[in-house]
Amino acid sequence: MTRYNDEYYRDILDGLSAYYHSPLIHDILTTINKVPAPGLGNAWNFNQITGKRWLVETLATYLPHDVRKIILLGGWYGVLATLLLDHPAYANIKLSSLDIDPSCEDIARSVNRHWVEQNRFEALTSDMHDFDYSRWMGSEPGVIINTSCEHIENFSDWFDSLPVGPLLVLQSNDYFSCDEHINCVNTLEEFKAQAPLRELEFSDGLKLKKYTRFMLIGRK
Repeated sequence: MTRYNDEYYRDILDGLSAYYHSPLIHDILTTINKVPAPGLGNAWNFNQITGKRWLVETLATYLPHDVRKIILLGGWYGVLATLLLDHPAYANIKLSSLDIDPSCEDIARSVNRHWVEQNRFEALTSDMHDFDYSRWMGSEPGVIINTSCEHIENFSDWFDSLPVGPLLVLQSNDYFSCDEHINCVNTLEEFKAQAPLRELEFSDGLKLKKYTRFMLIGRK
């Protein structure tokens, strides 16, 4: 069986970037060459991208017209930010990607270099439990996204700390076999009970390989 080295796949990405004139592919390639983080592959795997694309397409339907900023909690390597900023529905949006792991910052900036240069993306290091959401919101409406609810310890404390008013987009799953998943839910109804939204605009589950991803969109 033929085995291919990393240069083989980099050449393919480089060619695709040139063909599609895609800053997205170019920035991914640059990041791979500069920061060979093993987790970057996981961030772009089938399940991750399918769940995030579902969010991007669904939120486009519910996005308030006056929203100009979104914050992504547990933003990891900034992949969801990339997908959002690459979608025409979010053409006027500025994104902040927040993660507790400081090593994510440089990688997220590299993956979104094109958007950093346009002043539409920033990566922040902070614990979502300690973040000042009201100060981030200011007087402008915004959207708070958390696709990592299954990772959150003391979930109710975090949920209670969120301001009333902004649109919330929350995702969790039933993938209990992952050691890092300390707050999974068994069903969509269990997730809705865990994150009680006063105005629930969307709720559904997406069946993926090995698990189901649940999503809620609404307001406290």
